[in-house]
Amino acid sequence: STINSRSSSSNPSTAALYPSGKTYAIYALCPPNDNDIKSPKFCTAAGKQKGKELVIVKNARAITSHFPCRLIKDECLTLKFVKAVETPEKPVSVSCNKRQSSKLVMFHLLTRGGENIVRILKNRELQKGFPEITVYAYKGEKVKQALQRDGRFYSSVFTKNCVLSNASTEVEIEMSSLVNDLDSETFRIKLLDKSNPPTSQSGSLDDTYVLQSESQTNLCGNMAPGKRLPFSKKLQVDLSAQFNILVKGKKAQVPKLSRIQNIFRQDFGSSAKRCQDVKTMKKLMELSNSVCQVRINGKPRGSGFLLFGNFILTNAHVIQDFCNDNGGLNEQVAVTFSFESLEEKDGLIDVEEVVGIEKIPEVSGTDWALLKLSADQKLPDRLLTHSGFVRHSGGICIIGYPGNSVKKIDVCLVVSQENCKQVAERHWKDNQDCVQLLTDRFFENVAVDVQQRKQLLTYESCLYDGSSGSPVFNEDGNVVAMHTGGYPYVDAKGQKQGVIEFGYPFINIIERIIIQMVERENV
Repeated sequence: STINSRSSSSNPSTAALYPSGKTYAIYALCPPNDNDIKSPKFCTAAGKQKGKELVIVKNARAITSHFPCRLIKDECLTLKFVKAVETPEKPVSVSCNKRQSSKLVMFHLLTRGGENIVRILKNRELQKGFPEITVYAYKGEKVKQALQRDGRFYSSVFTKNCVLSNASTEVEIEMSSLVNDLDSETFRIKLLDKSNPPTSQSGSLDDTYVLQSESQTNLCGNMAPGKRLPFSKKLQVDLSAQFNILVKGKKAQVPKLSRIQNIFRQDFGSSAKRCQDVKTMKKLMELSNSVCQVRINGKPRGSGFLLFGNFILTNAHVIQDFCNDNGGLNEQVAVTFSFESLEEKDGLIDVEEVVGIEKIPEVSGTDWALLKLSADQKLPDRLLTHSGFVRHSGGICIIGYPGNSVKKIDVCLVVSQENCKQVAERHWKDNQDCVQLLTDRFFENVAVDVQQRKQLLTYESCLYDGSSGSPVFNEDGNVVAMHTGGYPYVDAKGQKQGVIEFGYPFINIIERIIIQMVERENV
């Protein structure tokens, strides 16, 4: 693992380390190796420390080089160098016993022992430089096992009858006792007598996993530094050869693997383009409050959104059959902004009149209606201040009420004019066995019609009937079009599909509204 370090003082033999929680592994190297530590500052300082041992300090206490990273919680670790032991022993490796607990405890030991056992550490420099050290252990194991794994203690601690004496209460803990209740406590190693230590109590974890011979494999992957798996190079070559044979056999069973992989790659690339920034999605969620469902006599008819003041913008074809030339309504028309789940109340707001409407198929942007809501209503944000210009590429987002459904959102991709024919051909290939009287001429006509209406914003969406009048947002969260229609058909499975859907650019609609208001002197 790469270790980021910096000098914590003017002394080049000291470096401060800031680990990122659980993601860093720290190893004591004597001397440090450039292959293990990538920090130039640290390597420069470490290169001058010949014959010295690296010590990791946590909260003014020395910890072991194989200290579990999950016990380091956003703390500053200091790396120091002290004079090395004359004949340092190889670190002790730890293997996974089936009964080993995943819960860890930490306890502290004074570096000076009690009477008759002053020296407890192999390296006297640790005793001089640090008043305490920290030892970790697994719940369910014994004190002796934890100290043996630690690897820093003098042999007399284990060959003589020693106990841990609590520094505060002086309660004595035998080496054969469990570590479960020792967390965060501080102890001094005390010599009772020079007799052999008592036998281990039953029910604890086995001693066998603590001291492993060099020929044993560390199943956990927690092998301490310096420990090498014997014959690892030969084993790696053998396993690699067997793996290659296995892969070749699998490829023979799937002759079209490369084609399948290519399909997955294309699908994934298409999906990745649909992704939206979280910031944009949060904005869209807020603006979705301004999208409403238009209802005629209580039944869903289309969608719309609050444009400015108390005026709703929707498609003309949603409302034209229910109003007269003077804007009066022949049926009861209302909108609701809150129909987002079947359990919610409708929260209907009545429409007073249609103040403007226009539908001329051959003129772009002329399928709109402006509805005036009854006064004194608490309304959401107006979307006129969130308007933008059409881009015939990239991703878009449509929010509306398809069919009799609740409010929904569809993130899809814009289909450029030059790609419309390709999309139509794909739909034709997928539906050549359709029971409907569909021919390739139908899909060809769709492509031609779309290409002739160059101002349309075209895309592939799953929002069909009932979603007319929905706002179309761009990747910045601005309204760029109003979802208006498409080229539907029923596929071979009897499901409604659309070759391409389209929306009129928002700017074109606003322009037509202003022209009509001026002509009617109704500004």
